[in-house]
Amino acid sequence: MEYRDRVLKCVDCGAEFVFTAGEQLFFADKGFKNEPKRCKPCKSKRNQSLSGQGYHRVETSAVCSQCGKETTVPFKPSQGRPVYCRECFQQRRAASPGA
Repeated sequence: MEYRDRVLKCVDCGAEFVFTAGEQLFFADKGFKNEPKRCKPCKSKRNQSLSGQGYHRVETSAVCSQCGKETTVPFKPSQGRPVYCRECFQQRRAASPGA
């Protein structure tokens, strides 16, 4: 397939920007189905605002169900489910079939 530069309109600022043939080829190689919606400045601004907004890792204190050691886990435990410290988790993973 032959690609040609196309002019698109940014959904944020309304400015026109060029979706180059090379970018189209890259999108096709990666299997992306949608074309870009934002110009480069608006995309950068959006990525910067998203990166500083609640995408940090949650650390919750818990007691290991196997050894009783105080630990932190990167999720909020649900009731009724065991929580393991790193060492016990890795031991269980190594011992389980199919791991």
